[in-house]
Amino acid sequence: MSVHGYTARHRAMLQAVADGRAELQGDRVPSLSVDGLWCDFTATNDLCAAGLVVAASRSRTGARVPAVLTPVGRQVLGTLVAA
Repeated sequence: MSVHGYTARHRAMLQAVADGRAELQGDRVPSLSVDGLWCDFTATNDLCAAGLVVAASRSRTGARVPAVLTPVGRQVLGTLVAA
């Protein structure tokens, strides 16, 4: 584990979201894809449950929408990059 319990995988996923390369597929449990490839399910849940990553807009169930960082997500990414 790393800073705040987040790993290099979490950091890479946050960076991809910040770079505009990620999409969320809404459902009861969100799924995150980066460059069209699905991300680690557990890490996705960690980031979404912590309120670091959200959908850019509301959509129907199962539709993909751009993922964005919340202000807290930007802070955590900054901390992880600086570590």
